[in-house]
Amino acid sequence: MKIVSIKLKNYRLFESFEITNIPAFCVVIGANGTGKSTLFDIFGFLRDALKNNIRQALQVRGGYKEVVTRGKEGEDIEIELQFRMTIVNKERLVTYSLIIGEINNRPVVKREILRYKRGEHGSPYHFLDFKLGKGYAITNEENFDKTDEELEREKQELESQDILAIKGLGQFQRFKAASGFRSLIENWHVSDFHISEARGSKDALYAEHLSPTGDNMAVVAQYIYQEHRDIFEKILSKMKERVPGVSHVEAKNTEDGRLILRFQDQAFKDPFIDRYVSDGTMKMFAYLILLFDPKPHPLLCVEEPENQLYPSLLRELAEEFANYADRGGQVFVSTHSPDFLNAVPLESIFWLNKKQGITQISRAVNDENLKALIEAGDLPGFLWNQGWFEGVTP
Repeated sequence: MKIVSIKLKNYRLFESFEITNIPAFCVVIGANGTGKSTLFDIFGFLRDALKNNIRQALQVRGGYKEVVTRGKEGEDIEIELQFRMTIVNKERLVTYSLIIGEINNRPVVKREILRYKRGEHGSPYHFLDFKLGKGYAITNEENFDKTDEELEREKQELESQDILAIKGLGQFQRFKAASGFRSLIENWHVSDFHISEARGSKDALYAEHLSPTGDNMAVVAQYIYQEHRDIFEKILSKMKERVPGVSHVEAKNTEDGRLILRFQDQAFKDPFIDRYVSDGTMKMFAYLILLFDPKPHPLLCVEEPENQLYPSLLRELAEEFANYADRGGQVFVSTHSPDFLNAVPLESIFWLNKKQGITQISRAVNDENLKALIEAGDLPGFLWNQGWFEGVTP
């Protein structure tokens, strides 16, 4: 499953915004304040709305009036994602549309639609369509031998007008598109890694995936070591290549039943516990755990991975993100680092800039000057430093 386009209206800086032909590895650059974090926040917003409801997802962002574009307070917020997913052994382009507004100063879901084409011709069919908490979903969408008129609608009424229909219907396999999209949201990873939370002893709870903040890194490292020893050895091998001196990493049980990471340095007899290890070492280990997850996330979002990392490591890290995408995941990265950008193919690069206060997006591969310079042997990061990306300064 892969997101191929995002369309936004009145979501913070994005009064009217669309990004199309999104590659599996997507890197976004832009000056401060152009909306890189806001673009990635769309994924976090949908995840929060699915976990709770629209009202709570807005509240943690300051409320409806803080999220809607300034000057558009009386208008609706619109989010549309197009993604490809396999339905009945065929890849189909599915569109999810969400319109959020206010009624009596309370946020509500005014419209929620899932649609895709059943055949080669005709308009996309609505397999889920809700307005203000009431609507329907198709229960036999896989019966492609049926005509549109023969599809069976199941009417539903949600408990509240601020709940997403895919939250409930997505639990049931008979609603294929809804179930698939819900699974995508539940399993994507929007990184909010904090080194301070990754350090120190942790309760020895079970966890298979790195949390967004990285606070369960020791637990996940132990899980991979115990259940996927070959993958752990690959992570350790990468650590030895990237961080000079590191010869071994282990998740060690303490006497009180907690876990702590210990790093062995070749120059010393005894290993260091993680609070004595550099920020860069901790962050590189976290990225390797994330990128070599035995059950990869369908989508990763990582902001400014270059922080705390030595510049020479960034090219290899960019290549690891690209390899993750090649293995079937999708990766969104924002960066301020020309060194990181030098390792990114031109077709993966998008840049944001502001014109008259409105954020716009451009794709590097569509710029003929950039294409010609890259073909002549230049690198994207160097061109960025030289000002070839209009409206962007590193």
